[in-house]
Amino acid sequence: MLRLIALALLLSVLCRWLLGRWPWEYLRGPDSRSQALFRARKLLGVGARADAREIRDAHRRMTAMIHPDRGGNNAQMQDLNAARDLLLNDLPYEPPEHPNEP
Repeated sequence: MLRLIALALLLSVLCRWLLGRWPWEYLRGPDSRSQALFRARKLLGVGARADAREIRDAHRRMTAMIHPDRGGNNAQMQDLNAARDLLLNDLPYEPPEHPNEP
Protein backbone atom coordinates (compact mmCIF):
# COMPACT_ATOMS: atom_id res chain seq x y z
CA MET A 1 0.00 0.00 0.00
CA LEU A 2 2.83 2.37 0.85
CA ARG A 3 4.43 1.63 -2.52
CA LEU A 4 1.22 2.62 -4.34
CA ILE A 5 1.05 5.93 -2.48
CA ALA A 6 4.72 6.63 -3.21
CA LEU A 7 4.19 5.74 -6.89
CA ALA A 8 1.13 8.00 -7.13
CA LEU A 9 3.07 10.84 -5.53
CA LEU A 10 6.00 10.33 -7.90
CA LEU A 11 3.73 10.24 -10.96
CA SER A 12 1.96 13.41 -9.79
CA VAL A 13 5.24 15.27 -9.38
CA LEU A 14 6.46 14.04 -12.79
CA CYS A 15 3.23 15.18 -14.42
CA ARG A 16 3.60 18.61 -12.82
CA TRP A 17 7.25 18.84 -13.85
CA LEU A 18 6.79 17.64 -17.44
CA LEU A 19 3.40 19.12 -18.32
CA GLY A 20 3.14 22.09 -15.96
CA ARG A 21 -0.12 20.99 -14.35
CA TRP A 22 -1.06 18.65 -11.56
CA PRO A 23 -2.97 15.52 -12.66
CA TRP A 24 -6.17 16.56 -10.88
CA GLU A 25 -6.19 19.82 -12.83
CA TYR A 26 -6.92 17.76 -15.93
CA LEU A 27 -10.07 16.42 -14.27
CA ARG A 28 -11.62 19.88 -14.07
CA GLY A 29 -13.44 21.12 -17.10
CA PRO A 30 -12.25 24.11 -19.05
CA ASP A 31 -12.64 27.52 -17.43
CA SER A 32 -15.93 29.19 -18.13
CA ARG A 33 -15.97 32.62 -19.69
CA SER A 34 -17.10 34.29 -16.48
CA GLN A 35 -14.17 32.78 -14.59
CA ALA A 36 -11.78 33.92 -17.29
CA LEU A 37 -13.22 37.45 -17.15
CA PHE A 38 -12.91 37.48 -13.35
CA ARG A 39 -9.27 36.42 -13.54
CA ALA A 40 -8.54 39.01 -16.23
CA ARG A 41 -10.11 41.79 -14.13
CA LYS A 42 -8.18 40.64 -11.09
CA LEU A 43 -4.90 40.56 -13.01
CA LEU A 44 -5.41 44.08 -14.34
CA GLY A 45 -6.94 45.37 -11.12
CA VAL A 46 -10.10 46.78 -12.70
CA GLY A 47 -13.73 46.50 -11.70
CA ALA A 48 -16.55 44.75 -13.49
CA ARG A 49 -17.82 48.05 -14.92
CA ALA A 50 -14.46 49.23 -16.26
CA ASP A 51 -14.57 50.91 -19.64
CA ALA A 52 -12.01 50.64 -22.44
CA ARG A 53 -9.96 53.59 -21.17
CA GLU A 54 -9.67 52.13 -17.67
CA ILE A 55 -8.65 48.75 -19.06
CA ARG A 56 -5.99 50.29 -21.31
CA ASP A 57 -4.65 52.48 -18.48
CA ALA A 58 -4.43 49.50 -16.14
CA HIS A 59 -2.66 47.51 -18.86
CA ARG A 60 -0.11 50.30 -19.33
CA ARG A 61 0.57 50.50 -15.58
CA MET A 62 1.04 46.74 -15.29
CA THR A 63 3.18 46.63 -18.44
CA ALA A 64 5.53 49.20 -16.93
CA MET A 65 6.04 46.89 -13.95
CA ILE A 66 6.30 43.44 -15.55
CA HIS A 67 7.83 44.12 -18.96
CA PRO A 68 10.71 41.73 -19.75
CA ASP A 69 13.08 44.71 -20.01
CA ARG A 70 12.23 45.55 -16.39
CA GLY A 71 12.73 42.12 -14.88
CA GLY A 72 9.48 40.44 -15.88
CA ASN A 73 9.17 37.57 -18.31
CA ASN A 74 7.39 36.84 -21.56
CA ALA A 75 4.78 34.58 -19.95
CA GLN A 76 3.64 37.39 -17.66
CA MET A 77 3.36 39.78 -20.59
CA GLN A 78 1.38 37.23 -22.61
CA ASP A 79 -1.03 36.76 -19.69
CA LEU A 80 -1.39 40.51 -19.30
CA ASN A 81 -2.02 41.05 -23.02
CA ALA A 82 -4.53 38.19 -23.11
CA ALA A 83 -6.38 39.66 -20.12
CA ARG A 84 -6.54 43.08 -21.83
CA ASP A 85 -7.78 41.59 -25.09
CA LEU A 86 -10.40 39.45 -23.35
CA LEU A 87 -11.79 42.39 -21.41
CA LEU A 88 -11.79 44.73 -24.41
CA ASN A 89 -13.55 42.11 -26.56
CA ASP A 90 -16.18 41.67 -23.86
CA LEU A 91 -17.17 45.35 -23.96
CA PRO A 92 -20.11 46.42 -26.09
CA TYR A 93 -19.10 48.10 -29.34
CA GLU A 94 -18.77 51.85 -29.15
CA PRO A 95 -17.97 53.85 -32.28
CA PRO A 96 -14.73 55.81 -32.00
CA GLU A 97 -15.01 59.44 -31.04
CA HIS A 98 -14.11 62.01 -33.70
CA PRO A 99 -13.63 65.43 -32.14
CA ASN A 100 -13.56 67.20 -35.53
CA GLU A 101 -17.01 66.05 -36.60
CA PRO A 102 -20.08 68.18 -35.73
